[in-house]
Amino acid sequence: MSKEDPRIAVLMGTKDGAAFIDEQLRSLLAQSHPLVDLWISDDGSIDGTIAIIEAWKSRWPKGRMTLVEGPRQGFAGNFRSMILDRRIDADCYAFCDQDDIWESDRLESAISWMQAYDAKTPLMFCSRTATMTETGSLVGHSPLFRRPPSFRNALVQSIAGGNTILLNAAARDLLARASAQTGFVSHDWWAYLIVTAAGGIVRYDPRPLVRYRQHAANLVGANVSWRARVSRVGRLFKGEFAGWTDRNLEGLAVNRDLLTEDAAACLDLFTNGRQGNLFQRLGGLRKSGVYRQTLSGTLGLYLAFILGRI
Repeated sequence: MSKEDPRIAVLMGTKDGAAFIDEQLRSLLAQSHPLVDLWISDDGSIDGTIAIIEAWKSRWPKGRMTLVEGPRQGFAGNFRSMILDRRIDADCYAFCDQDDIWESDRLESAISWMQAYDAKTPLMFCSRTATMTETGSLVGHSPLFRRPPSFRNALVQSIAGGNTILLNAAARDLLARASAQTGFVSHDWWAYLIVTAAGGIVRYDPRPLVRYRQHAANLVGANVSWRARVSRVGRLFKGEFAGWTDRNLEGLAVNRDLLTEDAAACLDLFTNGRQGNLFQRLGGLRKSGVYRQTLSGTLGLYLAFILGRI
């Protein structure tokens, strides 16, 4: 990436976010990076969200602020609509939720990393998050992952929230091409899968660059407490995770032309490993090299395979 100050398009999905969106917008305004176009897709708000956004339009000094109508197909459909919207043209693209708070160097940190690479290489930056209560008190952090990001990890785990992701133009174009063929479980997991499947590079920053607000209306809870982690393990063994995996594999199948040879071989081993008898399942999983970020997570993965829950 050669530009000293690349233009960033922030893609924000909103729905009934009046309670917190002003604070989030103020954190975007406080970003140290100077060129930020804000695209907001509202998915049918009936509170004061639209009024707050309209009031901000005349005082957004970093670039353009554009409000569009969302497809009203849930949060994944809303972000997919922005990924596919070719009116949104920038050097880099960041996903944004309506109720978080960004640290002032959230965008600058990602850009600094990307500038060391060729702009033609698909690049994705993501990070750890801090967690806060509804009133803004910090209460914890998302897990700190130490194993390298890769397609073999992405097949069974999403390592970072969409609210921490920044994509360069090559990664966004790749993601748009893949998303035109299929829907997805969540935009963050799908981005991780597609970028790594196509041979792109993912950087996971251990610093918490976003404060994630935990409250009753959240669609996806933060994985910061033992209760949350047990809940996720429970979903794994109830088979919910298998349904998500089915959707991801279906999406990868219709985008097979985007995969590297190594990713395609890994995908085949993993897919075949989900079928057959116990020894065939375990053999396929072992040969694929698929892993989760922690030892306990990988052990749980193998147990889920044994039980046919993934």
